[in-house]
Amino acid sequence: MGIVHLFWLGIVGAALALGFAFLQSRRVLKYSEGNETMVKIAAAIRTGANAYLKRQYSAVFKFFAVVFVILLGLAFIPEMLGLDIVLVNRFSPFAFVTGGFFTGLSGYIGMKVATSANARTANAATESLNKGLRVSFSSGTVMGFTVAGLGLLDITMWFLLLRFVFGADAHVIGESMVKFGLGVASMAMFARVGGGIFTKAADVGADLVGKVEVGIPEDDPRNPAVIADNVGDNVGDVAGMGADLYEAYAHAIIATFALGVGVGYGYRSMLLPILVFAVGIVASIIGTFFVRTKEDASQKSLLHSLHMGTFVSAAIAAIASLPLTIFVVGLADPGTEQALGLGRYVASMQDNMWGIYGSIVLGILAGIMIGYFTERYTSDMYKPTQELAKTTETGAATVMIGGLALGMKATVGPIVTICVAAITSFIIAGGNESMFAGLYGIGIAAVGMLSTLGVQLATDAFGPVADNAGGIAEMAHLPAEVRERTDALDALGNTTAATGKGFSIGSTAFTALALLVSYMSLAEGQLGYALDLSITNPAVLIGLFLGTATAFFFAALTISAVHQAASSIVIEVRRQFREIAGLMEGTADPDYARCVDLCTQSALKKMLSPALLAFLMPIGTGVILGAAGVIGLLAGIIVSGFALALFMMTSGGAWDNAKKHVEAGNYGGKGSENHKAAVIGDTVGDPFKDTAGPSFNILITLSSSVALVFVGLATAFSLL
Repeated sequence: MGIVHLFWLGIVGAALALGFAFLQSRRVLKYSEGNETMVKIAAAIRTGANAYLKRQYSAVFKFFAVVFVILLGLAFIPEMLGLDIVLVNRFSPFAFVTGGFFTGLSGYIGMKVATSANARTANAATESLNKGLRVSFSSGTVMGFTVAGLGLLDITMWFLLLRFVFGADAHVIGESMVKFGLGVASMAMFARVGGGIFTKAADVGADLVGKVEVGIPEDDPRNPAVIADNVGDNVGDVAGMGADLYEAYAHAIIATFALGVGVGYGYRSMLLPILVFAVGIVASIIGTFFVRTKEDASQKSLLHSLHMGTFVSAAIAAIASLPLTIFVVGLADPGTEQALGLGRYVASMQDNMWGIYGSIVLGILAGIMIGYFTERYTSDMYKPTQELAKTTETGAATVMIGGLALGMKATVGPIVTICVAAITSFIIAGGNESMFAGLYGIGIAAVGMLSTLGVQLATDAFGPVADNAGGIAEMAHLPAEVRERTDALDALGNTTAATGKGFSIGSTAFTALALLVSYMSLAEGQLGYALDLSITNPAVLIGLFLGTATAFFFAALTISAVHQAASSIVIEVRRQFREIAGLMEGTADPDYARCVDLCTQSALKKMLSPALLAFLMPIGTGVILGAAGVIGLLAGIIVSGFALALFMMTSGGAWDNAKKHVEAGNYGGKGSENHKAAVIGDTVGDPFKDTAGPSFNILITLSSSVALVFVGLATAFSLL
């Protein structure tokens, strides 16, 4: 059997992940949704979420149709006219469509199960905390393994198609597939930004009027925005998050493909990330069985139960990757291992085997460390968030100041972790002999970090389900201990959600460097000479400034979108409390549908501008400043976007858990002035942690993907 036939194991790994996701979904659906009121509330949430996604996907379909036609024209018109230029790879238009389809599908499947699991989690929590955890976590595993399975399926399918149908060699496959992330990143951008605008507009509107102005509990059925808030948890924190991590997963593979070809490692360098992810799926499945807890468990005990699942999976993946690396490196791959235009000696893949394996382990460890730093600065079990909660004693202003400072301080640990892991991977993988060999080590480190995505995403995706379960428990007037159990799961979910976002942006930092170098390689290949990338080159320096400005303007667009959408919800909720007689007394029903519709309209309208920014900046910069300017632009976006993402996600998570720390009975508890100050802090943090912050990694990869696809424009028509 030839080496290329082993890529079919990627299909086997994908089938295993999707099969496990299916079994977990059937397991969730076996549980009861509870009483008639709970079933009715869950149906309303499900209807709202389905309606939003239907409208969002309809709008995105039009965008994809237009871009597909443009890509098709750029790919084939030069050839039809007999021009000796390549503007767009001929496979890119079709990969653009499949990438977008699988990204959207992964989010849709996860959301369907999440909206079916919320009432079931609330009902399970009437029996025990552990049962509530098992139901919500099982629904999260559907999201996690669907993303892993579809991501592996998409990439492996394209490899097999290029190799066996079109007869492409390793070099052509690597250069082609590095451009295949455009559709994935585009769909992820719309899903994450659109969902983030929806969920935070509803959340902010519901909290500011309901909890601060009117003084009613969270998720009180009298609040007109309460259903919209629960719908938003699903379309933003489940569907949007799933699309986001699908994008990170896919880009880790394709970036490693390109770097492996660049160093001359051939098919083995492509097979290794496929098999590492397949082994990671098996490790993740085993890890899910270690997630359980006892009744009346503390927050620390709950977090420990999730740690068991992730740590066991990581350990298995790290151990199994050693024989896997030895096996892949030892395969015969004649004629492909050579230095491709590097003009210097490159050690063979066998000589760098231990460095490559070490890079995989470093990626796994870096992911754990990022999770540790994120947890330490966002969980109320630790001093930073506890001290932030204490600042509520002096008002909302000090809560804001404290949260901003906390977020800035929290960026140091993850950034240093990524820097240490990246430079170490670069050196041990052979960077002293060849830049591309070292960069392959960085790429495979990203693969290691994301190898156990199935269980990592499961620990993230269960949070919105638990949040919805708490809302249903409140609206259905279930016993107080049920809400206490769902609140414990929800608080845990806030911490694990921040950890999941840290994984996403951390892996993006690795892959972004690989994509940047891939762009440089492609541009130099088309130009026929080496680019001047010194900081004294005006094109590079201007590009750096433009990249930084792009990141900040992107943050402004996404936060402003939440601001405007939330303002409309605040006005609408106030109107209903003012005009609907008997609403406060509970004798009249609010107009839930109006708030859902307002959030939908705002999200669909405002999600386009950030996506267009990510599309137009690389193209415009390339046409004006050339390829060197684009590299400067991407570098500016990567560095500033990475830091801004960490800052915003950590500040937002800390504000949220500081509020929950107060609601647990500290510093006056619910309804106190301290609580109102904490709610305001949480409100400001909402667009930070769930809209702008987690969208930066998509800005980074979408900008890089656009640059890669349109590299021909930058080299053929630039003014400089």
